[in-house]
Amino acid sequence: MRKLFGYILSPLTIIAFFLVLVIFQPLQWIGYKLFGYTAHKRVVDILNLCLFRTFYLTGNRVIFINKQNLPIGRPIIFIANHQSLADIPPLIYYLRKYHAKFISKIELTKGIPSISYNLKYGGGANIDRNDPRQSITEIVKLANRMKENKWSTVIFPEGTRSKDGKVKTFQAAGIATILKKCPEALLVPIAINNSWKIIQYGFYPLNTFERMTWEVLEPIEPNGRSVEELVKEAEDRIREKVESAVSRLRT
Repeated sequence: MRKLFGYILSPLTIIAFFLVLVIFQPLQWIGYKLFGYTAHKRVVDILNLCLFRTFYLTGNRVIFINKQNLPIGRPIIFIANHQSLADIPPLIYYLRKYHAKFISKIELTKGIPSISYNLKYGGGANIDRNDPRQSITEIVKLANRMKENKWSTVIFPEGTRSKDGKVKTFQAAGIATILKKCPEALLVPIAINNSWKIIQYGFYPLNTFERMTWEVLEPIEPNGRSVEELVKEAEDRIREKVESAVSRLRT
């Protein structure tokens, strides 16, 4: 039944999503060229609010839970599992006061309205996965910007999206590079649940009436511990939260 509703409602979400991207392309340009970083960021924040609100047109819900008292003015590495492209707009919007930046594939910096522009000028890292030296250089630049501006970053250490919602093994390399240049950064896990379900049939039809959650978990202080140990702790916390949510749905 949900798939049937998807055939009916998906065009509304798809059209609204791309309309938002087209509308905010010139607004970003105006914000950045005329008023600089702060104005551009505010436009991007509103852009992402509008993007994830289009999910509501298919009856899906976005629930962001943050009960943690996270510091302002300290770099943070948000470590999250990755289930779909729907993960990103709520993270940008709800983490906006932490100036969270992303590590993205360089291919995404061309040809996508609003998204490509933000990736070019928003302050994140755009990496070429076929060029390890370029990738490391870009991540180091991001780490330096985090240190200088007290910005944060969001990392998906699984490397690729999970198509069934199961948490994959986390890789520590990118986090290690950032911590080397920005050792004062706080590590904060985020558990994402059910966003994979809205595209379980592909981009058409979108699934409908799903409850998607993003939950900020307890921060992890580095305190001189190895990066591998820190990342494993973040992975275990996220895996436990995701699996417990799945178990509750089954009972």
